[in-house]
Amino acid sequence: MKNFFAAGGAVPWWISGLSLFMSFFSAGTFVVWGSIAYTHGWVSVTIQWTMAIAGFIIGFFIAPRWHRARVLTAAEYITQRLGLKVQKLYSHLFLIISLFTTGAFLYPVAKIVEVSTGFPLHWCIIVLGLIIILYTTAGGLWAVIVTDVLQFIILTAAVLVVVPLAFKKVDGISGFLQNTPDEFFNLFSGEYTLGFMIAFGLYNLFFISGNWAYVQRYTSVPTHKEAKKVGYLFGSLYLISPVIWMLPPMIFRVFNPGLEGFGDEGAYLMMCKEVLPIGMLGLMLGAMIFATSSSVNTTLNIAAGVFTNDLYKNINPNTSNKQLMVVARMATVAFGILTIVVALLVQNMGGIVEVVLSVAAITGAALYLPPIWSLFSKRQNGKSILTATLVSLAINAVFKFVTPNVFNFSLNRAEEMILGVFVPITILIAFEMWFILKKKNNPDFETYEKLRAAKELAEQDVDVSDVQNRHGRKVIALGILGTGILIAVIGLFAENGKWLVTLAGFMILLIGILIKPKKNKK
Repeated sequence: MKNFFAAGGAVPWWISGLSLFMSFFSAGTFVVWGSIAYTHGWVSVTIQWTMAIAGFIIGFFIAPRWHRARVLTAAEYITQRLGLKVQKLYSHLFLIISLFTTGAFLYPVAKIVEVSTGFPLHWCIIVLGLIIILYTTAGGLWAVIVTDVLQFIILTAAVLVVVPLAFKKVDGISGFLQNTPDEFFNLFSGEYTLGFMIAFGLYNLFFISGNWAYVQRYTSVPTHKEAKKVGYLFGSLYLISPVIWMLPPMIFRVFNPGLEGFGDEGAYLMMCKEVLPIGMLGLMLGAMIFATSSSVNTTLNIAAGVFTNDLYKNINPNTSNKQLMVVARMATVAFGILTIVVALLVQNMGGIVEVVLSVAAITGAALYLPPIWSLFSKRQNGKSILTATLVSLAINAVFKFVTPNVFNFSLNRAEEMILGVFVPITILIAFEMWFILKKKNNPDFETYEKLRAAKELAEQDVDVSDVQNRHGRKVIALGILGTGILIAVIGLFAENGKWLVTLAGFMILLIGILIKPKKNKK
């Protein structure tokens, strides 16, 4: 169970950091933020810089706290800190909301396949969903992590090739700058105001640090110092990558300014189709598919973990480890099928941008902030944390679904995000002040601290094997070497960008050689 859901607790920080980056990233980055980049310009970069700020704060404050909890899943922490009843309700909420998260991950990659191949969107969703279910059921967290690192290398190489070739299509950087719309390089635009950015930044802070799938990345490294580095690496990557990744759809706005409706969702891939050599386009498409597969994989893996470890196991405590693994795989298949259903309904829910930002506003801070708060507060208890979540979800849902239909009053994007973030913050501060005034000790926290200290002492005597670690690095290195050879060969036959593609292939080959673990002489 620990190997399948926590990779044995021995993942190197740089691998876990890249995996966190790629698990948060998906083809949705190109579809959702690419759509905003095409329509509004630089504001898409500003939105993603809020994720960089969140990463640095997480690395400094929150990641080491999660590692210090000594748990397999976030649900296990909630059980120990807040009680089994609270954990059960949180687990059910997480499993329901995660269906929308995975559906939002699956839809954009199917959209990319539809744009590039012309296959019907619903068949793309179904076939890709079934492939992902098969892949997820076969592998644990190490399989997710290895895939994440490989796709990071491939996508980075592909984007670095796309950008100069895209500039060439619009007569270089000067041609691009001269023909962009007014206010295209503003930090804020339209509904994406300063207030939206602050609220969305706080949402990202709570989501990246509290989402149960991402908590694995902080708990699966050997030490709390490496947990810090995971957050720092995530922040650094999101500081640099949006500037490079958002340029192609922004350039496509100059090349073809006529996209309307949901058409701007395909702007990124349309630019790639214009400039990339055929083989390179196929490789990038494959990387997008499996990067998103990995994002879905991450959420399905933790959903199966929560169902198996924190719900089924509590009801059937005498179940053998072998039987638990069967339950975990069956749960993965079930959640995967439901994910396909949600992805098929995305367009009926207003499109991918609407689904992603609405789910974020309604559930993000409400679900993930209260447990994070309890990591730092010894006063909060199960009732206060659960009240903050349920009241926040109820208020957000009323303003999203009831007031527009009953009172003809609706919030704009920024107001929706601000409400979603500040309601749970206000409730938790109110509880904190109440507990301070009452001056009562929290016996639940004292019990939790004793349990955590005992687990920490027990783990000091455990020798963590390096076998999985070396095997994972070996698979990553071999995958990168194979990818480098493939890209270099594509470069030799490319009609345009020949030397650029070939150079990218040789650079990837070098990376594979450098990270391949040396033979253990022992």
